[in-house]
Amino acid sequence: MPAPPRADIDTLVTTLLEAGVEFIVVGGAAAVLHGAPITTQDLDIVPRRTEDNVARLLATLVQMDAVIREPANRGLRPTAPLLSGGGQLLLLTRLGPMDVLGTLHDKRGYDELLPNSEPMGEGARSIRVLDLDTLIEVKTAAARPKDKLVLPILLALRERKGR
Repeated sequence: MPAPPRADIDTLVTTLLEAGVEFIVVGGAAAVLHGAPITTQDLDIVPRRTEDNVARLLATLVQMDAVIREPANRGLRPTAPLLSGGGQLLLLTRLGPMDVLGTLHDKRGYDELLPNSEPMGEGARSIRVLDLDTLIEVKTAAARPKDKLVLPILLALRERKGR
């Protein structure tokens, strides 16, 4: 099975912003936005799970032809109940892969992560990104091989920014 295409993260983020979706960028994209010299294949977000925000997110995902990434490739579409839950929804859009996480592995959702995020960009292009310390904490706790590879880079980046 071929690897999914790399996400057009800039266009994904712009599309979400233009739709008024409230979200926090986490994962590899957050590391890249902090300046880590790594690549990522997808955009990971934690959206605010209010009814209005979920409706905006769902409408945007429909516009992006989003389907759930799953082995059988049945073309399953995201739904409001799936987006409102605390689980992970791994999607493939016409702009590439995007993971919508109701909560992180430690059960923190948008509201709990908001104090540990920071704005990046200006004006209408401003997004919330998980702060570097919290990103390091999350990657350490996840302890997946790909997270363990990125940790030294994030720790060095934090040390360099601290100077």
